[in-house]
Amino acid sequence: MADEGARSTACTGSSLLQPVSEITNLPLDQVNFVVCQLCALVSAFWFRLFLHPSKTSPFIRHVVATLLGLYFAMFCFGWYALHFLVQSGLTYGIMILTGVEHMHKYSLVVALTYLSLCQITRVYVFDYGMYTADFTGPMMVITQKITSLAFEIHDGDNKYLYFVTSTSVGDLTLCVLRRMPSLLEYFSYNCNFMGILAGPTCSYNDYIAFIEGDPRRHRDPEDDRKSSSKLRQSEPSPNVVATSFFCLLVFLSVCKVFPVERNIDDDFIANTPFYAQVVYLYLSMLTTRPKYYFVWTLADAINNAAGFGFNGYDSDGSPRWDLISNLRILNIEFATSFKVFLDNWNIQTAHWLKRVCYERCPYHPTAATFILSAMWHGAYPGYYLTFLTGTVITLAARAVRHNIRPYFLHSSTHKLVYDVITWAATQIAICYTVVPFVLLSVGPSMKFYRSWYFSLHIGCILVAVALPVKPRHLRLKDQQKSTIQEPLQRHPEAADRNCSQREKTT
Repeated sequence: MADEGARSTACTGSSLLQPVSEITNLPLDQVNFVVCQLCALVSAFWFRLFLHPSKTSPFIRHVVATLLGLYFAMFCFGWYALHFLVQSGLTYGIMILTGVEHMHKYSLVVALTYLSLCQITRVYVFDYGMYTADFTGPMMVITQKITSLAFEIHDGDNKYLYFVTSTSVGDLTLCVLRRMPSLLEYFSYNCNFMGILAGPTCSYNDYIAFIEGDPRRHRDPEDDRKSSSKLRQSEPSPNVVATSFFCLLVFLSVCKVFPVERNIDDDFIANTPFYAQVVYLYLSMLTTRPKYYFVWTLADAINNAAGFGFNGYDSDGSPRWDLISNLRILNIEFATSFKVFLDNWNIQTAHWLKRVCYERCPYHPTAATFILSAMWHGAYPGYYLTFLTGTVITLAARAVRHNIRPYFLHSSTHKLVYDVITWAATQIAICYTVVPFVLLSVGPSMKFYRSWYFSLHIGCILVAVALPVKPRHLRLKDQQKSTIQEPLQRHPEAADRNCSQREKTT
């Protein structure tokens, strides 16, 4: 036990803050991370005020953002931070050598393979159980950026531009590139101080527009024209910082009250009624979320402080700071479907998975996306159990929504009943799904599922079989047909004229 306690405070980065770690009784790696993020927050305000694009060249902004990011990475992870440069440099060479046609595929394979090797080595050779600072966490975000950039360049060539039915033409245009970035731009995008420790990922176009001070980066050009005069007067809201520290306080105060491990305690399982086990499962998983809320809201605050999070104005003229926000807490806690929960949790990662996998996979895109997500998260078996379970539950939830929900939309009372029931079902399903994500190992995870008799697995499989939903590629064909037929139905005379002209031509 003494050795385990010593390992729990081990750190691969700087030991300068060891006294703070001893005073707060927190692991040194966590102290280093929080302090570096707070320094990044202060640096972001300085970066915006004193290195504003109106005063400073993009070259200087790139250099400063990159050097600050690498310094924070070295402080937290020591020489392990060199992996960030190696991974980025290796894939940059791949993109140059392979060309536009294949760069997206090779970059995805190389970046994900390098990340997986680092994760496997760290987990099974050096540090099973995460006793030290996890340097592969930032590499996960860098992997997203590397692959997103490669896909954007690939799609920038009109020959390979994908037609994505769920994406508007304007959004699709903003997500393509016509040129290869310089080496400095590339490292700045991957390793800048605003996102190197906790992300989130972002579009390369958005980042470059931020560095260059281009107000046209916002999604709605009309809003840009209305608000361009107000751009420099708007300041990020500090409320997001307060939210971040509130989440940290909640996590520190209640995380030990409801330990997740108690869900698999033999005495607890044997002597606790099932309804009480369900309630405890919900509370134990609820108290694990604030640490993610803390990390992501603080990262959001850092980007906002630098001016990067600005996303134009609402119709009423109020500024939006959600360009790269990573979560919506209220939408998560009150989600009434599995999809709503996932759409508001780790938002930028969901966008990345959608762009590089779901929208490009013609068959079984849900399963393929969950598998990619599991590989990206790491080498622990619990991750794969979570995402395999998530695949089954997603298919069942989709079947219920398509087949059952329409019957409850005829009155507000029925809709309210449906929302209450689906909220409870969603929260239980999420908790059931992510237990292996927290327990990490196969043995404890399977023990938990056995204590529930694999009830949700079996139930969801039965629901998915009993209430089939048309495969995605067939739904896309139907959408395309309706898109073609709708104008003809609105203007049949135009269709008749076209037919007559074709007959004459023939």
